[in-house]
Amino acid sequence: METLYIEASSIECSEDRREISGKIVPLGTGEIGKTNLGAYTFESGSIEIEDVSKIKLFSQHDMKKPIGRMTASETKEDGIYATFKLSRSSAGTDALVMASEGLVSGLSIGAEIISSKPSRDGHTVVTAAKLKEVSLVTEPAFKSAQVLEIAAEEAPAETVEENLPTESETVVEDTTVEATPVEAAAVEAARPTVQAMVYTTPRIEVTKRNYLENTLKANVFGDEDSRQWLRAADNDQTTGAGFIPTPQSTQLLNFLSNADRPLIDSIGRGTMPEFGKTFELPKITEVPLVDQIDENSAVTESQLEASYITVTKKSFKGRAITTLELLSNSTPAFLDELLVQMEFAYAKDTEEHVTTAIQGAGTLNATPRANDAAGLLGYVASAAAAVYTASLGFARNMVVTPEQWANIMSYNDQGRPIYIAANPQNAGGSLSPTSLQGNVAGLDLRVSRYMQGSGGVGTADYSMAVINPAAYTWYEGARQQLRTNINSDGTVDILLFGQGALATKLAAGANWFNFT
Repeated sequence: METLYIEASSIECSEDRREISGKIVPLGTGEIGKTNLGAYTFESGSIEIEDVSKIKLFSQHDMKKPIGRMTASETKEDGIYATFKLSRSSAGTDALVMASEGLVSGLSIGAEIISSKPSRDGHTVVTAAKLKEVSLVTEPAFKSAQVLEIAAEEAPAETVEENLPTESETVVEDTTVEATPVEAAAVEAARPTVQAMVYTTPRIEVTKRNYLENTLKANVFGDEDSRQWLRAADNDQTTGAGFIPTPQSTQLLNFLSNADRPLIDSIGRGTMPEFGKTFELPKITEVPLVDQIDENSAVTESQLEASYITVTKKSFKGRAITTLELLSNSTPAFLDELLVQMEFAYAKDTEEHVTTAIQGAGTLNATPRANDAAGLLGYVASAAAAVYTASLGFARNMVVTPEQWANIMSYNDQGRPIYIAANPQNAGGSLSPTSLQGNVAGLDLRVSRYMQGSGGVGTADYSMAVINPAAYTWYEGARQQLRTNINSDGTVDILLFGQGALATKLAAGANWFNFT
């Protein structure tokens, strides 16, 4: 982040109101401000104020010290004039006292520079910027920008909210001004900072010749402008002048993993018991009988019997190795992304575990079908009936491979799509190329990247499943268990640990596609 130091305004005080008014920045006057990146001016109309009420007044550009808020602004031929209401907080009162005593005598703006251009005489002209904040500052600055009035009042005033901005909210650009004396108080210059956003830093032309020329002027002749130019060049370039580092975006591209778990989402979910490596679920294996019995005939004996399904907990672990140096020199976003990627890996592994288990436990449909519209409807009807017969429960969900998803979207009735039309005439269901969820023949459909048909073919046997969600339940413990360890060689181990367990309550509750 580059900070440009520009001269700003001076202020005066009165005892009437708790307000500060004055010129905060000159526009279109051609006045040049000396900054740490060189000389800068602002074109007429180059600064935009989106919402006056959101412009806060800070002390010395310290984002932790808000002291007031802008209440009005006016753009005139020579610059922007504004009025600020000071907070009745201790910081606001201290600032008012120091301003009235002439100890803090300037106003300085913070602006996000959107565009700029070089001038023929060597300074930079700002052509577009957004005002982010204004500060009371102390050091001398521009001669034309002046604060016209500071008024203190004894009556209670509106308390200014002191919500602190986030790091991404603003970058500081200062413009301070030295003013001629006005009636109320000693007018002293203030030194503002014009700080551009990281991605909108004003540009200077850096070539080998320009770099050498400014180096000679700064070191041999002591030219201050050249020193400022070199600081700007070294901030934006490598120390080998003329070589520009390749810019890198903060956007991370990941096409390998995400948090989707379509098959787990298609079965029952439960909370895993906290203790023990296994747990049991009671399951009825025999029910009492009731028959029509004639008078004086014997009644058939029967009883209720139950057994227990033993469910075994499985551990899922992921280990990432990094270094102390990488952790020390990286932004917090690095750890955020590391945890996100470990969560994605956890989701992928648990989904693959459940998919493999249900493919092994479920039933292959008794009738082979073709991969066409008639074959799909025949399979769904047959599978739904088979699931009900086996479980006395209804199939509600259907999970398919991406290849079968493509097949289903292509099915049509004389050229009219059956499942992806906006208003299908035969109402066969609803799918979309932009969503992995839909509806087919009355079943909720999900697409799984982790499901494969027999032999790895996405349209073969086991490439679709019709499921009664009550037949299988996925129990899951706390996922966000993290362990860290610093090794003697400076590497850092980060371990993500979680446990899950799949309970197969009735294997035939999942009926798989049988390809002809």
